[in-house]
Amino acid sequence: MTDSAEVTVFFNFRSPYCYLASKTMFGIFDDFHAELVWRPLGGWAGRSPPDRAKKKRPIARQDVGRFARRLGIPLNPPPGDTDPTRAGAASLLAEARGMLRPYIEEVMRVEWAEGRDIGDLEVLADVAGRIGLDPAAVRDAADNPQHQAQLERNWEEADRRGAFGVPTFIIGDEIFWGQDRIDFVREHLRELRLARL
Repeated sequence: MTDSAEVTVFFNFRSPYCYLASKTMFGIFDDFHAELVWRPLGGWAGRSPPDRAKKKRPIARQDVGRFARRLGIPLNPPPGDTDPTRAGAASLLAEARGMLRPYIEEVMRVEWAEGRDIGDLEVLADVAGRIGLDPAAVRDAADNPQHQAQLERNWEEADRRGAFGVPTFIIGDEIFWGQDRIDFVREHLRELRLARL
């Protein structure tokens, strides 16, 4: 038996399924001896390519809408040309400052509940101010070339480990793809006897 498990999470802030996951995934770390290994992605990484996304969007919106109603959360999609790269890069600063969870939750809320463009530095600065991060530091981190390069390396790691979409959760050799697989993540951790008492 292990004392805790690493749960690697590949996440793209532009994915509506990551929005849904942001509402439930932190329960994994509240309820189990599990460590979050954060792997944010940028651009189209982990998402359907543009041509496929255009065709898929109406069906995905219906699907996400159903899940959102079930969770009792609002759904107001952002502009279609929203680029998540800056949000992903700035999340690395939030992680380093111990503010990752509130950052993820608030970025996803302003994007998917308020319909705001998280590629806009002022939107990210506003998020920073709401959760107690330095807005200027978040602006810098969002455009930091090293942070953006890390997003690329994260996607290379995802590909190498067999992930092909977001959100993806990996525990050892077990891969759980999709926000609707979080219950399976929980079951797996329970089988490993990692539930907090």
